[in-house]
Amino acid sequence: MPSLANPGYQERNTKGLFALFCGGSYLLSVSYGTTFLLAMSLSAHGASEADAGSIMSAAMFSTFIAVIFSGHLTDLFGAPKTIAFGAVLLAAACAGFACFPTFGLSALGFGLLLGLGWGVFYTLGPIIVAMMIEPARRVKYFALLSGCMMSGIGTGPLLGRASEAFGYPLQAAFVMAAMASVIGGVAFVLLGPKIKQLHLVSGAVTVCRISPQAGALVMRSKAAFAIVMVGLGGAIFGGLSSFQTSYAHLKQLDYSIFFLGFMAAVITCRLLVAGFIVKRDPYRMAGILTSLIVTSVLMFMFTVDTAATYLFAAIVLGVGYGLTYSVINGLAANEAPAGYTAQSLVLFSLAYFVGVFGFPWLAGLIIVSQGMGALLSVILLIALLNWAIALGRLVWRRLPRSQARRFDPI
Repeated sequence: MPSLANPGYQERNTKGLFALFCGGSYLLSVSYGTTFLLAMSLSAHGASEADAGSIMSAAMFSTFIAVIFSGHLTDLFGAPKTIAFGAVLLAAACAGFACFPTFGLSALGFGLLLGLGWGVFYTLGPIIVAMMIEPARRVKYFALLSGCMMSGIGTGPLLGRASEAFGYPLQAAFVMAAMASVIGGVAFVLLGPKIKQLHLVSGAVTVCRISPQAGALVMRSKAAFAIVMVGLGGAIFGGLSSFQTSYAHLKQLDYSIFFLGFMAAVITCRLLVAGFIVKRDPYRMAGILTSLIVTSVLMFMFTVDTAATYLFAAIVLGVGYGLTYSVINGLAANEAPAGYTAQSLVLFSLAYFVGVFGFPWLAGLIIVSQGMGALLSVILLIALLNWAIALGRLVWRRLPRSQARRFDPI
C-alpha cells in the first residue's frame, strides 16, 4: 500500500482532490455571479437600481461578519465543513431571489445570507489550498483557483441570458445557481476527511484571526497601499458588473457580450499570464495594468456603440483588472509586517468586499438620480485614483533614498 509520506503518491492524490475542490469552487461562485442580474430582475417588478444596490450593501455588512469570524468557525468545524455551511446560505439566498423577486425586507435578508456564504467561502478557499499544496506549488494552484472562481462568476449572468433565450423567466437563473451551490457544498463535505488526512502529513495550516492591534499594524505598513487599491478595484468591478444589464439596455446591446469578454480575458490572464506578470517588477506592472482599467472605463464612456467595441472594452477591463489583482495580492503579502501576512490578506479580502459589495449601493443611487453617464464619471475618478496610487509608488521608489524617506507616508 503506498504511503502518504511518499511525495509521488501525495502529489497524485492532491491533484485529484484539487480537481474536486476547483469543481466545488466553480459551483459556489455561480451564485455570486447571478447577483449581477439583480438590477434587471428587480426592475421587471417595479424596483430600481438603487434597490439592487441596497441588497448588495446588506451583503457587504454580513460579509464583514463572515470574514472576521470564519477563523472561529474553522477551529470548531474545519474549513471544508464551514464552506459547506456557507454553500447552504448561498443556495438559500439564490432561492430567495428566485421566489421573491420584489424589493423589501425579505430581499435584504437574502442579501445578508449571500454575504455570509460568499464571505466564508472567499476567505477559507485559499486556506484549504494551503492545506492541500506545499508552499513551492501554491502560486500555480492559487491562480487555478482564481480562474475557476471567475469562471463561475461569469457563468451566473450567462445563465440569465440562456434562460431568456429558452423562454424561461430570469428567476430560473437563480434556481440553477441555488442547485449549483448545493452540489458544491456536497463536494466540500466529501473533501473534508481527505484534506484532514493530507493536513496531518503536510503540517498544520491555521486561520490567523484578525485583531484591532494587528489591523492597525498592517495599515501602518506599505501593505496598506495594496489593500486600498483592491478596494478601489473592487468598486470598479462591482459598479460596472452589477449594473451592466442597465448599461447594455441603454446602449441597446446584449449584456452577455460584456460577461463573455470580461470572463474570457480574466480567466486567460490569470491562468496563462499571471505567472509571468508576478515575476516582473510589481510597481511597474501595477502602473501599466491600472492604466488599462482607466482606458476601459473611457471606452465604456465614449467608444462603445457596437457589439465589437463593447466586447473590446470588456476584454481590456478583464486584462487590467484580472492581472492587477494578482500583482497587488502579492504586494499585500510581501509588504506586510513580519509575522502578519495572514492578517494582511484578511484585510485585503475585507477591502475587496467593501468595494465590490459597498459601492453598488452608491452606484444605484447615482443611476437613479443622475443617470448612467454620472456613474461612469464617478467610476473613472476611482480608476484614476487607483492609477495615481500605482504611479505614485513607482515615482517614490525612483527618488533618491534621502528624498524618499522625507516623503514616505508609512
